[in-house]
Amino acid sequence: MGILVGLVVTLGCVIGGYMAMGGHVDVLIQPWEVVIICGAAFGTFLVANPMSTVKDAGKACMEAFKGAVPKETDYLETLGVLHSLMRELRTKSRSEVEAHIDNPEESAIFQTYPTVLKNKELTNFICDYCRIIIIGNARPFEIEALMDEEIQTIRRDKLKSYNALVAVSEGLPALGIVAAVLGVIKAMGAINESPEILGGLVGAALVGTFLGIFMSYAVVGPVATKIKIVREKKNRLYVIVKQTLLAYMNGSLPQVALEFGRKTISAYDRPTIDAVEQSTMNAGGAGEKQAA
Repeated sequence: MGILVGLVVTLGCVIGGYMAMGGHVDVLIQPWEVVIICGAAFGTFLVANPMSTVKDAGKACMEAFKGAVPKETDYLETLGVLHSLMRELRTKSRSEVEAHIDNPEESAIFQTYPTVLKNKELTNFICDYCRIIIIGNARPFEIEALMDEEIQTIRRDKLKSYNALVAVSEGLPALGIVAAVLGVIKAMGAINESPEILGGLVGAALVGTFLGIFMSYAVVGPVATKIKIVREKKNRLYVIVKQTLLAYMNGSLPQVALEFGRKTISAYDRPTIDAVEQSTMNAGGAGEKQAA
């Protein structure tokens, strides 16, 4: 929603200012200039990126337009599933815990937290490291190094679409010049026409330069930045899991370990300690009833 509002404000101010200076809007309506610029941008985007990145860029744009960042519920459910698993690790046998992490879709714990279960990548991340904890041979600093490496890998993968769109944004002004040059070539073919006709053709050609710069700095660039913000916030869930499990491995009680994870959440989004306690208590009771 914020992107649409921003685009409307930007376009309104640019076009409104142009009209206030006495400009004619119909001069800016050059559909073939748009075809040249957007078509060339999309073509180079396809050339430069694998199809997986192209598809992910579409998904990332939808996330950016929806503002699909983790909400308080996402943080509470992530902390809740970690709390339940840590309690299981402390009180249950290895086979009982393995039943949860080997098949999370059938686990009463994960079913209590549907938001986490729906996020397959996060669920696998949690289960993988709980499995390592069960094995018991790895030391905390080794697990921390491994988690850091995996989180960086996930971050790089999730930001590929951002980097790809930034490259498109940087190339759009040049593609606008290409469209303008083609427009000038067309105008030169009408050099014998009257000044009014020739001036209109040159003006139409210059619209290409305007469109390339405008789309770069007012559309594609800001959308790419929004994608980065959304993806970075989603990546924060993995850091929460990392800090919580490491605290548990270093001897903290489950409720104390949750504080290590909670403190990694931005102060603007961080749920209160009371909200975390209430959430884990309620979910814990629901999970026990479901298991029974």
